[in-house]
Amino acid sequence: MRRSMYPAVLLSAAACLTAAPLFSPVSAQATGQQPHAMPVANVVPASVPEKELSAIRAATSKYQDIAVALKEGYVRDPNNMCVTSPMEGAPRQLGAMGVHYVRPDLLGLAGETPRVHGTGMHTDFLTPAVLIYEPQKNGSQKLVAIENLVWAQPWRDAGNKEAPSFHGYDYYYMQDNPLTPADEAHGFEPHYELHFWLYRNNPAGMFSPFNSTVNCEYHVQ
Repeated sequence: MRRSMYPAVLLSAAACLTAAPLFSPVSAQATGQQPHAMPVANVVPASVPEKELSAIRAATSKYQDIAVALKEGYVRDPNNMCVTSPMEGAPRQLGAMGVHYVRPDLLGLAGETPRVHGTGMHTDFLTPAVLIYEPQKNGSQKLVAIENLVWAQPWRDAGNKEAPSFHGYDYYYMQDNPLTPADEAHGFEPHYELHFWLYRNNPAGMFSPFNSTVNCEYHVQ
């Protein structure tokens, strides 16, 4: 049985912040998306205005100190996973993401049966729902990216026909394929997610899911 990336301990943290109803899983057919819409090379539709990039950096640079992130309600993945591309059924050469720290309230986490699900549709990168860190040799964690995640069912229920996007960069649609050994949606119900490599150059593009310069070599289980 696959382990959920965010078990009950994280959901209890969410309960302290917000309450949200359950929702039914959404199928790939219902969304018109492929079950695992990644990884593809990043195609640049437009540049993010430098003024906005500067504002997002200014708002999130404090999280380079992980103590600040914890104080503001970010919770480390309770399974202590450092996510690599093979974990999600993607080629090894794509690299890794890292260790995820999440804001349960911004994700609107509501339960983990049969998979982790919620109601959040948060897309503001000034207050990202997820922070991603790379483990360092000295035991510290280095901020490499920020991320937002939008649950597919609430997004569709709100009348949205297309995936959420940021300056023309579509969020990646994530849905597990039960026929493969990997868990392409990392224990989650179908959702959209967009990684923003603001603190580590990504050869594949600023909004690609994985970064070949990130690794989990020094991650301690």
